[in-house]
Amino acid sequence: MAEKVEERAPAEAAPVSKGNHAKRILFLVLMGAAVLGAVYWWFFVRHKESTDNAYVMADVAAVSARIPGTVQAVHVENDDFVRKGQELLTLDPADFQVQVAEAQAAIKRLRAETEAAVTVLDYLKATTEAGIRGAEAALSASQAQWEAAKEALQEVAGQRDARLADWRHAKRDWQRFSALAREGAASVRDRDRMKTALRKAEAGLASVEARYRAALSRVRAAEKEVSLARAKLDEAKAARMQVDVQAAKIAALRAQEKELQAKLEKARLHLSYCRITAPLDGYVAQRRIQMGERVQPGQPLLAVVPLHHVYVEANFKETQVEKIRIGQPVEVTADCYPGKAFRGRVTGIRSGTGAAFSLLPPENATGNWVKITQRVPVRIELENPFSPDFPLRVGFSLEVTVDTSDQSGPRLRAAAEGGRS
Repeated sequence: MAEKVEERAPAEAAPVSKGNHAKRILFLVLMGAAVLGAVYWWFFVRHKESTDNAYVMADVAAVSARIPGTVQAVHVENDDFVRKGQELLTLDPADFQVQVAEAQAAIKRLRAETEAAVTVLDYLKATTEAGIRGAEAALSASQAQWEAAKEALQEVAGQRDARLADWRHAKRDWQRFSALAREGAASVRDRDRMKTALRKAEAGLASVEARYRAALSRVRAAEKEVSLARAKLDEAKAARMQVDVQAAKIAALRAQEKELQAKLEKARLHLSYCRITAPLDGYVAQRRIQMGERVQPGQPLLAVVPLHHVYVEANFKETQVEKIRIGQPVEVTADCYPGKAFRGRVTGIRSGTGAAFSLLPPENATGNWVKITQRVPVRIELENPFSPDFPLRVGFSLEVTVDTSDQSGPRLRAAAEGGRS
């Protein structure tokens, strides 16, 4: 029995050594794979952030009508390339042409009224100024006559005072000599001579009195002429109010003309809106309109897609955004072009998650709350966004890989602009 056991021992040892050798090889292979994986991760994956939740985007221009109208002609089809300013649709301009013609006719009529009012204003100014000048001249003449009459009156008044003194002196002489003659102290001849002198003085005084009354009448008449002339001057000056009224009427007409001019410009603007043109270079898409249809302001008619200026919007998980900076290089691959890589750079990181700006944002404060990793849109500008051989169309699915090894860039575009300034 002992001999048999000794004979079996070498036979059992061989399989054990072979199994240990296989395990060592497997362990070494696994260790090598782990080391290679760690090296690959360290050099090629550690500074990469990738996502396949990325799409081609563009600032698509939705073309709509600005005025109501009937489509008269459609000049483009879907997928046509159009230049900025190229006519896409034409609306029937008849209604707006009539509005332009009506506004032009109203302005022409109003201008004729304004010209007539200006002519009347010039006539009123001329007649009013002439009347004022005539009234002023008449007033000056009447005042001069009044002054002359007053001077004449003063002269006659002086003569009247002298004649009155002479008369009083002659009267006293006659009374004295008459008393002396009655007493026999004076001769009758002297008394008669004094009486004659008194009569001459009375006659002279009467003459001066007559001239004084005439001069006084002339002064009063001249004063009345002055008052009349002053009244006529005031009347002539009051006529200036008609000039002011006419000037105000002209101002109102000109204001109406400006209002009509604004209506004309509005009508011309509406007429220009009958030509619906491309707002930018791009390709026509979603053309929904046909000739003869009635359109309303704001109604979508078609879209212009600027494929020459597309960009990438990649939705990274919020846990990936920590290392992403503006300016980092990006590699983009499209599902439709296997093996074709596009280059670009990060130009913006959205201020909120996609869910926060959705139509129905989540209400985490109500009901049962479940934590979900959110995604943050990152904008990527391509170095060569358009190639006729590999056009990126809006909505294409992409895979984006950001090289995050360079951490010198900012997280906000404003910070980047401030750093550059």
